[in-house]
Amino acid sequence: MIARLRSLTHGWTSVVPVLAAVLLIFTWGRDVPGAVVVLMTVVLAGAVLAAVHHAEVVAHRVGEPFGSLILAVAVTVIEVALIVTLMVDGGDKSASLARDTVFAAVMITCNGIVGLSLLVASLRHRTAVFNPEGTGAALATVATLATLSLVLPTFTTSKPGPEFSGVQLTFAALSSLILYGLFVATQTVRHRDYFLPITRQGKVIAAEDHAAAPSTRTALISLGLLLLALVGVVGLAKGVSPTIESGVAAAGLDHAVVGVIIALLVLLPETIAALRAARRDRVQTSLNLALGSAMASIGLTIPAVALASIWLSGPLILGLGATHMVLLALTVVVASLTVVPGRATPLQGGVHLVLLAAYLELAVNP
Repeated sequence: MIARLRSLTHGWTSVVPVLAAVLLIFTWGRDVPGAVVVLMTVVLAGAVLAAVHHAEVVAHRVGEPFGSLILAVAVTVIEVALIVTLMVDGGDKSASLARDTVFAAVMITCNGIVGLSLLVASLRHRTAVFNPEGTGAALATVATLATLSLVLPTFTTSKPGPEFSGVQLTFAALSSLILYGLFVATQTVRHRDYFLPITRQGKVIAAEDHAAAPSTRTALISLGLLLLALVGVVGLAKGVSPTIESGVAAAGLDHAVVGVIIALLVLLPETIAALRAARRDRVQTSLNLALGSAMASIGLTIPAVALASIWLSGPLILGLGATHMVLLALTVVVASLTVVPGRATPLQGGVHLVLLAAYLELAVNP
């Protein structure tokens, strides 16, 4: 297994991050023709897959639940960077981009990744088993963060429209950081066993028993290539974003679809890693990835946007509309009922996927 990890590390997954960085250098700040945009898109997809591989190598070295945390934070860094850079360049039309992207990330993780993971694991192993204590704590944190950051701005009166005042935005940003920090401490220190995969008899699996961990040298190489891949993904995504925005406008779709596309792009690594874990009957790892990414998306994006708002001109719209608040409330209720038993069937996975489909359909046809 170690030989396989090393061969993969020094194969295409090493070449693509370097290629992405080189392409980024030659295209940054330039108007590029359509053929180059296609090349950038292909390399961007390869860089995302390379980031998945290197994050998994590092995660395998440090073990669970640190591995899931590393991948979740790495992917969220991409999302935060994309949102801030697009908001800087987008003007007033990007006022709601942070809200749209964060809410899309919540719906994709809590319904898409969770639903697919439960469906894959339950179809392959009859039922999907996980620890309801750790998963319930993660879900409660996600629900609180989403409500404080995305629901309350719709009802505050200090500023017109679904916006926070400066003081309210500061409070939301600090609350997000505090809650995220408390969760990380709970996940990695005080109650680490709540977030480890369990057997069907409810026993904690302290470590993966099917493969030895990669060496420290291999993990450090992968860490460096992971960072390079993330830089490439952020830069290339920024380069192709004008094409995405013009394509969305040409199709007559709402600008919120741009946020959905960004979320789908940056969450591809999480989705792949979660499905791989579900196939191995490590559903807790899949749920750690899904809910941890949703939590990091809010807990890191809102403070970053709050800081960026110091020099950003124009409004910062964070409050959800009525339709999206209904979808969020239904997602929290359904997820709570899914988590409580500690096991799930294909039905629960299907329910979550239907909720994601409803969100996507309403994004295209609001």
